[in-house]
Amino acid sequence: MGLDYFPSSVRNPVRNMVCRALVLGGLFLAPMAQAEPQHGISMYGAPGLPPDFVSLPYANPEAPRGGRIVTGNTGGFDSLNPFILKGTAPWQLRFLGYEGLLGRNWDEPFALYGLLAESVETGPNRNWVEFTLREEARFSDGSPVTAEDVIWSFETLGTRGHPIYLTFWTKVKGIEQTGPRAVRLTFNTDDRELALIAGLRPILKKAQWEGRAFTDSGLDTVPIGTGPYVVERFEPGRNVVMRRNSEYWGRDLPLMRGRANLDEIRIEFYGDAAVMFEAFKAGELTVYRETNAEKWQSAYDFPAVQAGDVIKSEIPSGKPSGMTGFVMNTRHAPFDDWRVRQAMIHAFNFEYMNDAITGGRQKRITSYFSGTDLGMRPGPAEGRVRDLLAPFADTLLPGALEGYALPESDGTARNRKNLRAAMRLLQEAGYRADQGVMRDAAGRALAFSILLPQGSTEKQAFANIFIRALERIGVRATLDVVDNAQYFARIQTFDFDMTDFRRDFSLSPGNEQRAYWGSAAADQPGSRNLMGVKSPAIEAMIARMLETGDQDEFTAAVRALDRVLMAGRYVIPTYAFGVARIAHVRQLRYPERLPVYGDGYWFLPDVWWWQE
Repeated sequence: MGLDYFPSSVRNPVRNMVCRALVLGGLFLAPMAQAEPQHGISMYGAPGLPPDFVSLPYANPEAPRGGRIVTGNTGGFDSLNPFILKGTAPWQLRFLGYEGLLGRNWDEPFALYGLLAESVETGPNRNWVEFTLREEARFSDGSPVTAEDVIWSFETLGTRGHPIYLTFWTKVKGIEQTGPRAVRLTFNTDDRELALIAGLRPILKKAQWEGRAFTDSGLDTVPIGTGPYVVERFEPGRNVVMRRNSEYWGRDLPLMRGRANLDEIRIEFYGDAAVMFEAFKAGELTVYRETNAEKWQSAYDFPAVQAGDVIKSEIPSGKPSGMTGFVMNTRHAPFDDWRVRQAMIHAFNFEYMNDAITGGRQKRITSYFSGTDLGMRPGPAEGRVRDLLAPFADTLLPGALEGYALPESDGTARNRKNLRAAMRLLQEAGYRADQGVMRDAAGRALAFSILLPQGSTEKQAFANIFIRALERIGVRATLDVVDNAQYFARIQTFDFDMTDFRRDFSLSPGNEQRAYWGSAAADQPGSRNLMGVKSPAIEAMIARMLETGDQDEFTAAVRALDRVLMAGRYVIPTYAFGVARIAHVRQLRYPERLPVYGDGYWFLPDVWWWQE
C-alpha cells in the first residue's frame, strides 16, 4: 500500500462487547461478537468513503445509459465458465456478469464496500468475518440471493474451482449461516486480508448446478450471476455479446451509480493483434488498447483519427510497475541454475530492442514494485529490510542483500560487453563452447524454446532478436508459437522453458502474492507461479505483509520481497506501461476525475458511457 493512502495511524480500536440474540425454536444460534456491522472495510484503518456516500468519486452518476462498445481479444474461447480450470473463457466475463458480497473502490489501495452484502462485520483480530445480504439482491434470472447460495459458492469454488480460488479455502476453518441473511466465515490463520478476499469471491446460484458437474461446463452452460451484464448470444471462437440487464437489481446502489452504462458489450476474437488493429482502423471495433509507445505515435494517423471520429486518450496510473517480460521455468534445466538465468538477462539486449520496437519511448521495469514507495531501494539492504532478510542470508541469491540491478547495454546490436558477461556465467555454470555450441559436461547442447501464443506479434519480435543474440554465444533457442488453446493448456501444466509473463500489482499487495510465487503453488497445475520458485524468504516476507498492522513494517516487507524476486532472476524484464493508451470512437466518454488505478482493464468499460 502506498504511504500517501494510509491513515495517519493504523487504528485497531477495541469495540464494545455486543451480545447477539439467541434465536430459539430451531433457528440460528450465533456466538458472541466483538464488532459492529459496517458499510465497508479497509485493509488498514477505516474505509475512506462515509456510509452515506452517493457514488464512487471517479464515477459520473449523471452518465447517460445506452450505446455499445465493441472490443477485441486475440485467440478464441471454448468455455463460458470463467471459474474453472478446464477450457478458455473470455476474461471479461468474470468482471461483467458476476459480483461479490463487497465491491472495490479503485481510488483506494484496498477498501471494499457493501454490494450483495449490506454490511460486513469482523472480529477484533479479523479471525472471522460476517456478511449480511441485502434483501433486494437478485440473480440475473430474478431469483433472490440466499445465504445458501453464498455458502455453496465458497465451498464449490474452494474445492472444485480454478486453482486461484483453492488457497483461500484452506484458510477457512468454517462457514455457517448465522441469521436469515447472514453468513460467517471463521479463519484458521492470522491474516487480516482474508476478510477482504472473502468479500470479493463471486457468488453463483446453487440451484443452477443441481445434477450438473461444475467442472465440466463449457459452451452449453453459462453460470448465473448477479452482475449488470448477461451473455445474450455468442458464436464459438468468434464473438460474445453481453447485454445490460434491464432488471439489474443493484443499479441504484451508491456503489453502482455511474457504472455499467453501456447497453451492449461485444467481444470479437482475432488471430493476432495486427489483424485486430486493422479491424479497429476499419471501424469494426469501437475501442483499442495500444501497448507500444512507438506505434501510438506513428500508426494512429489514419482518416478516422484525422477527422476526429477516433480519439486518443492516455489514462495515467499510480500503481506499481508490476512485472512484464519473459519468465524462465526453474523446475528443470537449464533454468534451475541462477547463473544461466543471469546469463540470459545479460544476453537480452533490452536497450537495442526497445529502440528498434518502441522507438526507445518506454522505460524498462527495474523491479516488481518499481515506481512506488513499495519498490526496493538501490544498493545494499538497510534497516528493517535487512533485518527481515537476515535470517535467510544463507538461502538468498547474490544481490538480495548486497543490491541487484539489471545490466545495461550500449544500445548497439552487438552488445559485446554483456554477451561476454553471459559467457562467463555459463562457464561458471559448467558449460563450455564446442565448435560454436555451448555444451554441458555430458556434451548436451544448451538449448531451450520460447513458448508464445498466436497473435503476440510484439513479443515475437523481442524473442527473434533475443534468439539471434544467443546464437552468437552458442545457445540454441527456438520460437514455439501455438494457438491459444494449446498455449493455455501448456501454461497450466508448466510445459515450457521460457514464455511471456505479466503480473499486475496494486498498492496493497497481499494473498495474491502467494498465488504468484508461493511454494505451495509451484507444483499446482494451473497456478500462477510460472517460474516454479520455492523460497522460504519469499514465504516469510508475504506472511509478514499479511500479519502486520504497521504501515512501515508492511512497506519494509514488500521491499524485501521485491529484492528476493529480482535477485532470483526469474524474469527477463521488458518495459513498464505506466499509462493506458486507449483509442476509441468519440462517442465513448469517461469521467474527468480519474482513480489511482485508472489504467486498469476494469476501468474500461466500467465507468464509460456513450454520448452522441
